[in-house]
Amino acid sequence: MCIVLLASCRENVVDYVNPFVGAASLGHCMPCAASPFGMVQIGPQSGNWSWDYTGGYQYADTTLWGFTQNRINGTGCPDMGDLLMFPFCGEWDRDDYQSTYDKASEKAEPGYYCVYLDEAGVFAEMTAADHSSIARYVYDDPQEARLMIDFQSGIMGDMTSFHHHVIWAEQDFVSPYEIVGKARVRMWVDRVYYYSIRFDSPYQVKEALPLRHEAEKAHRYVLSFDLPKNGELKVKASVSRTSIENAQRNIDSEISGWNFSEVRTAALDKWTDLLERVRIKGTTEQKNIFYSAMYKLFIHPNNVADVGEDVRFSTLSLWDTYRAAHPLYTILAPEKVNDFVRSMLAQYHDEGCLPIWSLWGQENWCMIGNHSVPVIVDAYFKGFRDWDVEKVYEAVKTSLTTPLPKTQCQYYDKYGYYPFDYTVNESVSRTLECCYDDWCAALFAKELGKQEDYEFFLNRSTFWRNVYDSQTGLMRAKDSKGNWREPFDVFTPSHDSTCGGDYTEGNAWQYTWHVQHDVQGLVDLMGGSDMFCAKLDTLFTLEKELSNEGFSSDVSGLIGQYAHGNEPSHHVAYMYAMAGQPHKTQEMIRHICRSQYKDAVDGLCGNDDCGQMSAWYIFSVLGFYPVDPCGGVYILGAPQVPEAEILLPDGKVFRMVAENLSEENLYVEKVELNGKPVEGVSINHNDILSGSELKFYMTDRY
Repeated sequence: MCIVLLASCRENVVDYVNPFVGAASLGHCMPCAASPFGMVQIGPQSGNWSWDYTGGYQYADTTLWGFTQNRINGTGCPDMGDLLMFPFCGEWDRDDYQSTYDKASEKAEPGYYCVYLDEAGVFAEMTAADHSSIARYVYDDPQEARLMIDFQSGIMGDMTSFHHHVIWAEQDFVSPYEIVGKARVRMWVDRVYYYSIRFDSPYQVKEALPLRHEAEKAHRYVLSFDLPKNGELKVKASVSRTSIENAQRNIDSEISGWNFSEVRTAALDKWTDLLERVRIKGTTEQKNIFYSAMYKLFIHPNNVADVGEDVRFSTLSLWDTYRAAHPLYTILAPEKVNDFVRSMLAQYHDEGCLPIWSLWGQENWCMIGNHSVPVIVDAYFKGFRDWDVEKVYEAVKTSLTTPLPKTQCQYYDKYGYYPFDYTVNESVSRTLECCYDDWCAALFAKELGKQEDYEFFLNRSTFWRNVYDSQTGLMRAKDSKGNWREPFDVFTPSHDSTCGGDYTEGNAWQYTWHVQHDVQGLVDLMGGSDMFCAKLDTLFTLEKELSNEGFSSDVSGLIGQYAHGNEPSHHVAYMYAMAGQPHKTQEMIRHICRSQYKDAVDGLCGNDDCGQMSAWYIFSVLGFYPVDPCGGVYILGAPQVPEAEILLPDGKVFRMVAENLSEENLYVEKVELNGKPVEGVSINHNDILSGSELKFYMTDRY
C-alpha cells in the first residue's frame, strides 16, 4: 500500500524548512529561534525605524545590531523587539554597536539560530523554550568579553517614536548573575513587560552608556566578563506580562540548568511533531516551500500566559488568518483550537470586544470587521465546544452590535452600509467585511435557537448588495444620501492611515469579490456565470500599474489586478470553480503556486501575515481551499503534488492522490472520495477527519 510507503519513508521533514524564506523584500519574516506558538522568538536584528523592518530583519543587510527576545513574523506593523543584546570583544570605539557578520556562518532551523559576528569577534547561537530563551556566545578573546544590553530597544516605524516609546523603565542588577526589571512601552499597543536575564558567569564591570536622546527613559549597559579559556558565555532570558517573579519562574520551569543542547533538542522535537503531521511526495523544491510554509503557520499565535497559568493566545492577526490559517489549525493543530476560543473570550472580558488584531493580550484596533467571529463559529460547527457557548455567543453579539473605533455600527444599521461621509476611510471594505461576520453570527444564532438574532444578522449579511454598482460591476462607496462616490478611481489602492480611500489595502477591483458567504448572489448580480467568469478574466488580465501614492506596498503579487500579496484576494481564484469554470481555477492555482512562492529569501510576494500567506499555499497544494472559512466546506482546486497524507488524531490518516499529475496534466478530469465520485466542487471537514482518500484524476485538457 502506498499509504504504508509514505508513512515508512521517515525522512526528516524538518530538514526541508528554510526559516529565511520571506526574510527579504516584502515578506517581513525573521529567522528566529522559537518554540511553536511560543511566547519568545529570539533572533537577529539588522535594522529598525521603517516599514521594511517590522520583522526587525532584512536578509540583504550586511550588519547585525544584536539579538532581541521577541518578534512578530511577517506583518506590516512594528512592535516587540525587546531586550536587544549585542556581544563583542574589547573596547567599542563607536556608538552604533553593530557588527558585520559572516553570511556563510548564518544558519537557522526550527528552534535554532546561529551566526558569527566578525567585527565583534563572537560566535552567537540561540534556542528557545515556550517562555524563555538561552543564547550561547563564544568570544574570540575570553578576557575581553563584553555584552551590551539595550533596555530602550523596540521595533518602531520611525526614529522619533523609538526615542519616545518607553514610558518608564526599571532595572535591578540583583547580582552579577542576574538582571530583572520591567518597562512600559507604547508601540502598536501600550504594554508592560517584565523580564529576567541570567548569566552563567558573573559580570565584573557594569557601565551605563549615555542616552541617545533626551526623551529616552531606559539605558544601555555594557557588561564586562572574564570568561574561561573556551570563551563561552550563556545567557538565559524570559519575559512576562504579569510580574518579575513570573518571568523568573518561566526560566526556572523551562531552562533550569545551562544545557543548551537539551533545550535545542526539546524545541526541535516540538517542531518535528507538528511538521510531521503532513507528509507529501514531490520535488525537493516543493517540499522546501511546503514545510517552510508549515513552519511559518505555527510561529503564531503566541501563548502569552506564563508557565502555570491558563493558556492565553495573542498575536491574533485575524483579518488575515481567519481566511485559511485558522481553518487549517482545525485540521493540523486541533489541540489548540479550544484555547484559541477561550483566549478570545478572555480578551472580550478584559476589553468588552472580541479580538480584531490582538497583541500581548491587547487590542490594537488595526484592522476592520471582527474576524474572531468566523473563527469561533467555524470552531463550534466543527465540534470544538470546550467553552461556555452562551457566554461566547454573548461576546459575538456584543462585539458586532456595539460601536467600536472602526465599526460604527449605528451608521451601518441605519443606512445598510457605511456611508463615506460618516466613515471617511474604508467604507466599502468595512461594509463587506462586516457582512461576512454577520453571516457567521446568523449561523451561530440559528444553531442556538435565537430566531430574532438570526433574522437580524442574516439581514445584515445582505448589506454588501447596497455597495454593488451595477453600472461598473464593482463595489463602490456611497454617501448617506445614496450618491455614488465621484470621481470613481477603480485602480488606486486605498490605505486607512496614509492615503485614505474607500478600501482596505486594495482597490475596487480587488475588493469587489469579497462576498465569501454568497458567491452565487454575486454571480447573479453580475449577470450569471458566464459574465461573472468574464469579469474574473478581466481581473486576472487587466494590466494597469498601481499608483504609488500613499501606502500601496501591501498590494503586491499582482496578476493583472489580482493581488496575491494581500489577503482579500486569497479566495478569488476558487470562485471560477463555484461559477462553473473549474478549469480556470485549476490553471490559476498552478500559476499562483509557481509564480508567488519560491524556495528563496524573497520567496513570498507579500507579508506572510502570521501564517496566512503560508496557509493558502498548504491548502492549495493539497487541492482544496475554504472560500467561506466558516462551517467546514472546502472548494476543490487542483493539487500540486502527487501524494500527501495528513496524520489525524486517533490514528486516522487523510490521503490525497493526484493520479497522473505532471507539467502538462494540470487539469482535473474527475475526483473520487473513497472510490466514489465527488458531486459538485467541494468536500467537507468531516470528509477529511474521517480518514478518507481523496483522489484527483489529472489530465492535460478540460
